[in-house]
Amino acid sequence: MRIIGGIYRSRKIVFPLSAEIRPTKDRIRESIFSALSDEIINRRVLDLFAGSGAYGLEALSRGAASITFVDNNPLAIKAINENIKNLGVSTQCQVFNEGYQSYLAKTKNEYSLIFLDPPYVLNIYLEVIKEILEKKIASSNAIIICETNHALDFSSLGQEFKIREYHYGDTIVYILRR
Repeated sequence: MRIIGGIYRSRKIVFPLSAEIRPTKDRIRESIFSALSDEIINRRVLDLFAGSGAYGLEALSRGAASITFVDNNPLAIKAINENIKNLGVSTQCQVFNEGYQSYLAKTKNEYSLIFLDPPYVLNIYLEVIKEILEKKIASSNAIIICETNHALDFSSLGQEFKIREYHYGDTIVYILRR
């Protein structure tokens, strides 16, 4: 796995060898970041269910100000820390080895770009987004990226977001803009 674009383009990313962690294909990440374009610059990023941290590291490579990685898998945390060290970006990154509920319950941070890529079987996207909104974790201009393998119905969120939907084989990516 590699970073696709930006200042760390072509740099290798360590990926945790765990059946619980599914890598996002390079072409999908490339498409997502092409759709975001310059909107990444200077954003505070939350990479929830971070896995290898590929989404957050790609955002950092393309101009994000800072990244917070959250995952409860020790192999994921080890890979994220190794990737941060290899890129020399520790001053721009925070890593939390805990579940998403625990992190969301305690954080006082506000983020303008949020990646949600939980294990597909959990199907907790709407629950997590609602919690993020209730706790004011998403800024007024936030973008939330959801990667899933099935259609999601965001109607319960009201008119909060403008939503774009992208299909890549069995993968569906939603980009929600406030």
